[in-house]
Amino acid sequence: MESTIRIVIADDHAVVREGLRAVLGSEVDMEVVGEAATGEEVVERATELKPDVILMDIQMPNVNGIEATRRILEAKPEVGIVVLTMFEDDDSVFSAMRAGARGYVLKGAPPSEILKVVRAVAAGEAHFGAEIAKRFVDFFPTPTPASREQTFPELTAREREILDLIAQGHSNAKIAARLYVSRKTVGNHISHIFTKLQVADRAQAIIRAREAGLGREDT
Repeated sequence: MESTIRIVIADDHAVVREGLRAVLGSEVDMEVVGEAATGEEVVERATELKPDVILMDIQMPNVNGIEATRRILEAKPEVGIVVLTMFEDDDSVFSAMRAGARGYVLKGAPPSEILKVVRAVAAGEAHFGAEIAKRFVDFFPTPTPASREQTFPELTAREREILDLIAQGHSNAKIAARLYVSRKTVGNHISHIFTKLQVADRAQAIIRAREAGLGREDT
């Protein structure tokens, strides 16, 4: 029997925590093991409760969700943090990614989207939602054109191809299907990409790729 996903909910509004608990608690593969109303509390809960995933509100008193994310991941990098917020501003999105968050959803998103992101992050993937992925294109300026060989010359052609697909928002499974290889092969390539680019996770790799002009689907 597969283990359940242990979740901590961090939000300074009790009604939000109750709503999320109702959504997550009804899923057989999820367990809400704790709640927090402040940034300090969620940092403590992360140590005490050893969650797999933390749903993290950005706007919390004293220590905000971005700083709490940074502190938690310095001590427990294996925790998957999903930023949950009312705001759609780009600063919050990219601050969360740079702090190490692996997921981002809006509080107005349907329960199915929240569940999808939680499961993806628990499985070790990054998932920032369709509305966030679309804004990557507008956020990063178009760089001076360069050939793929000039972009990240330390990568092999296959690794650049996979990095490009990661930056487009494709999951490992979709990349494997598209390239007609196994998911394990894709995972191995991604590990090599992270090492060569000296990035810690998928979110940081996406940022590097987008800044270099990758991730824009051919039209």
